[in-house]
Amino acid sequence: MTLLSTESRHSQRKVRGREKRNRTLNTKLTEVEFAEVERFCESHNVAFGEWVREVVLREVRAKEDRLGIMPLLSEITGLRLLFINTLEPFLRGDKMTPEQFKEMLRYVKSNKRKAAADILASYAEGATEQP
Repeated sequence: MTLLSTESRHSQRKVRGREKRNRTLNTKLTEVEFAEVERFCESHNVAFGEWVREVVLREVRAKEDRLGIMPLLSEITGLRLLFINTLEPFLRGDKMTPEQFKEMLRYVKSNKRKAAADILASYAEGATEQP
């Protein structure tokens, strides 16, 4: 007796251990723009199509990474702010009251995201010294 199946019978062919690429992405460039891209690819010894694929995927994935890294960077920046702002008085020989420490925690909580965003912006601008 023959059984009916809803599964697709076409195979997902593999090419060199990866899924076959069968989708095309197009764009139009001026002659000057195309020549610029061509020179870049030649100078970096990379095939045009491979470079375009790498750039497109890197941009798409970078946006996802930025969203995922911001909470972590904010928490690390918060620890940095807390450490720096509480260590300085101790090194001077000062003491911190519980109220002062609570105020410091409030300060860190309200400023850590902006400080993290400033750090990311500084890296994007290519600065070597971070805020």
